[in-house]
Amino acid sequence: MSKTIGMSQRKDIVVTENLQMVYRVGKVEVPALRGVDMTVKEGEFFAVMGPSGCGKSTLLHLIGGLLTPTTGSVKIEGVDLAKVGDAKRTEVRRKKIGFVFQRFNLLPTLSAEGNIELARRIHGNGQGRGSDSTVREILEMLGLEGKLHHRPSELSGGEQQRVAIARAVINRPAILLADEPTGNLDSENSQMVLQMLQDLNQRYKQSIVMITHDPEAASVASRMMEMRDGRVLNRVKNLVYPIEQTTG
Repeated sequence: MSKTIGMSQRKDIVVTENLQMVYRVGKVEVPALRGVDMTVKEGEFFAVMGPSGCGKSTLLHLIGGLLTPTTGSVKIEGVDLAKVGDAKRTEVRRKKIGFVFQRFNLLPTLSAEGNIELARRIHGNGQGRGSDSTVREILEMLGLEGKLHHRPSELSGGEQQRVAIARAVINRPAILLADEPTGNLDSENSQMVLQMLQDLNQRYKQSIVMITHDPEAASVASRMMEMRDGRVLNRVKNLVYPIEQTTG
């Protein structure tokens, strides 16, 4: 018999506690984060919204292990990135985190398939959590079957971002971090990319943290956190659709 697992019963994928980050510019200290607490559950689509300079990019880079906080902790599936060495942080990034960037960051000399396969081999040692059938399903869902042999210069911006999404999720990471994924796209392609992220979340229960300045983009998430000046203003439960998981 199957049963539905409520959100409160799901394991924590991302937990930050009293997260603070201070940049030094010469002798001047510039605070970017001022004590951010947040929790993202397994299978959740979590949006962080705020204007440029509010600290959301810094938050994403800390969650991704690209920066080390001044104080506080960042835990990915229980691993505190602030308390482990560079080798362990690299391992967590490689095995548990997928990144989607605003500027796509595809390798220009490789085809779409080459970019995706390279990520599959590097980040999953050729043994990603996604089966071959799941990989095919993801590529089909993203509409990439006919574009796999094209290089980035032969693809539109929306197609490049779809390749970037496929590259990020092909090994089924514990968490997908999306940094303004629609920032370089027109409205039509923006809607398409947001729909695909939502489909990945719903169909494969992919956990996602997306930062954005756009309220319309944030509205596709299941929960939103708003930031200003390095602080959390509020948390708005914005349940666009029920997130369910069955066991047994």
